[in-house]
Amino acid sequence: MSTAALPQFLRDLIGAPPAAGTGVHSWMFRVSRQLHAHRTSEDIVALLKSALAGCGRTVPDREIRAAVEDSRACAWEPSGSPTWTPASPKWPAVNEGRRAEIVASSGLADLWELSPVRIEDNDPHSEEIIDRLFPGKPLLCCGASQSAFDTKPREGWRGELAGLQLIVPSPMSAVEGMTKDGKPSKHSLANTGPRRFLVTELDYGTLDEQAAIIIHLAQFPPLICVVFSGSKSLHGWFLVAGQSEDRVRRFFSYAVALGADPATWTRSQFVRVPDGTRENGKRQTVYFLNFRPLEVRHE
Repeated sequence: MSTAALPQFLRDLIGAPPAAGTGVHSWMFRVSRQLHAHRTSEDIVALLKSALAGCGRTVPDREIRAAVEDSRACAWEPSGSPTWTPASPKWPAVNEGRRAEIVASSGLADLWELSPVRIEDNDPHSEEIIDRLFPGKPLLCCGASQSAFDTKPREGWRGELAGLQLIVPSPMSAVEGMTKDGKPSKHSLANTGPRRFLVTELDYGTLDEQAAIIIHLAQFPPLICVVFSGSKSLHGWFLVAGQSEDRVRRFFSYAVALGADPATWTRSQFVRVPDGTRENGKRQTVYFLNFRPLEVRHE
C-alpha cells in the first residue's frame, strides 16, 4: 500500500520500525494514533503488518488490531488538536431483577466446593499459581501499589509475588510503552499485550452474592481463578485468549449488568495478585482454581 500521500514524518516513522524486543507495540500505537486521520483501520493494519515484516518476530494480527483500536482513543486530527474519545463503551446499568434471581442460587461455600484445586494450608502459593496462569517466559507487570511497579520477565519476579498486591492480567508486549499523555511508562496500555484473562471485579453486595454471580458467569468463558481482594470484593479471572473483542465485550457487558466494575475492561488495569498480599497485610485468598482449560491451546 502506497504511503506517498502521507506527511513526510509519518513516512519516515513507518519506514523505520523497531526491532523485536525494542518497543514494537508502543511503535504501533504511536503510528496508529497519527494514521487515523489519513487511513481506515483496515488500511492501518495492512500498513503496520507490511512495515513489521522484517522486525525479527511474527506480530499476530490480533496484536496489530489491538494497537490500532486502542490508539483511537487519542487519535490525532489534521488540525493538530488531539481528539479524546472514550476508550471504553458505555456500559449497562445493573439489572437488579436478573441479579436477584442469580444471587439466590448459590454462595461462597458453593464456589469453594466447585473448585478443582483447593488451597488448604497457610503457605503462600502465588508463585505456582502465576506459573500456571502465565506459562513460558512472559513479561509481567506487577506492583506493590499503583505507583510502585515494574515490568520484567516472569523469572525476574521469582520469590516476590507473595508480597505484592497488583498484576496486569495479560502479558506485556514490551518493557515500556507510552502513556496517553506521551510519557514513557512500564505500565501503560501501549505496552500491554493481547488479552489473556478478563477479570470481573465484584464489590457490589455480599461475598456470597458476588460468588453466585461468578458461578453464573462461569458458564461462558472458562473460569480459572477467583481471588479475594482482602477487603470487600471477589475478582473472577476468565480465560478469553483468542476470543474476538466483540464476543469478549458482550460477555463483559453482561457481567457489568450483574454488578461488575467496568474499570477492569481496560487491558492494562491492575487486579489483585492471586494469593498475594494487600497493602494492609491481608492475604488475597484464592477461593477457586481450575487449571484444566489452560492445558488447551487458546492462542
